[in-house]
Amino acid sequence: MKQQTVQTKALASTKELTITAMFIALTLIFTYFVNIRLPIAGNGGLIHLGNVPLFMAAMLYGKRTGAITGAVGMGLFDVLSGWAAWAPCTFVVVGLMGYTVGAITEKKKSMFYRILAIIAALAIKVVGYYVFESVLYHNWVAPLGSIPGNIIQVGVAGIVVLVLIKPFEAGLKHLL
Repeated sequence: MKQQTVQTKALASTKELTITAMFIALTLIFTYFVNIRLPIAGNGGLIHLGNVPLFMAAMLYGKRTGAITGAVGMGLFDVLSGWAAWAPCTFVVVGLMGYTVGAITEKKKSMFYRILAIIAALAIKVVGYYVFESVLYHNWVAPLGSIPGNIIQVGVAGIVVLVLIKPFEAGLKHLL
């Protein structure tokens, strides 16, 4: 009986690790390959779809998967794409975004809580990157230019996720 419990936990851990690794890879790919560099922001801002798999991971598998997916997936993008100075900020801010979305939607799957989670992630993104940029640039005004890009980035991802989440949940029920 005890051995069966250990095996069940090992299988659950392997499944969670596999799912998290898959969403890290998807987040990295969607950030790296599906992006537009903005000419309007002083820091050369970036709009990408990496938040789509991040939000999906958090909503489908919870706060731990969301946090790890965001922190590692987008942190790796920063390191691999030459934006290494941003990696610590991204690791913390996007990890917190994933954790928050997962925490809000883990037990409550209604559209209201999903929208609330995306709004919370947007607030974390805007405030987190604004503070980081202010410290990095020693200027509290210049980072204001990146706020519209951050809003567009999270807003577009939020809309995509809200449209796709129900079909994904239905598909997962048939797979599992």
